Amino acid sequence: MNGPLLSTYLNDHLAGSTAGRNLARRAAANNKATQYGAQLQDVAREIAEDRVVLQRLMASLDVTPNPVKTAAGAAAELLARAKANRRLFSYSPLSRVVEIEGLVIGVRGKLALWTALRTLQATESRIAAVGLPALIERAEDQLARLEDLRLGAFQEAMLGDAPDRD
Repeated sequence: MNGPLLSTYLNDHLAGSTAGRNLARRAAANNKATQYGAQLQDVAREIAEDRVVLQRLMASLDVTPNPVKTAAGAAAELLARAKANRRLFSYSPLSRVVEIEGLVIGVRGKLALWTALRTLQATESRIAAVGLPALIERAEDQLARLEDLRLGAFQEAMLGDAPDRD
């Protein structure tokens, strides 16, 4: 197993998980009083837990987190907030759609991580120890829940059924 390449790969995913965790927390907070709030809060909690699993795996493999990459992940999420939603300072139904779509992309990346690592678990017991089958199942479940939320939010945004929140 190529240690430097695995270190780079895991650090890239840690940066992505930092962005994903922050986005999930923001989406949950922005939707606290909506029909999406409880489910987004659950997803945010799970994403944070999965990030901790990744950090523990990295520690067990003696992979040092790269603070520059982690900070870049946090900065990328902050920059993503500047997207156009036809409103300068307020949350819109389109903001909700874009946030949930960002979460879908992030969870797909996390699923790619877990399934890639699964190919190494037979030769690396520390990877096998994290419980990849359960992590893969949880990521697939998150994707299913987020897809339902995404389609509902999209329909509300396009049909005007969602109340605006200013």
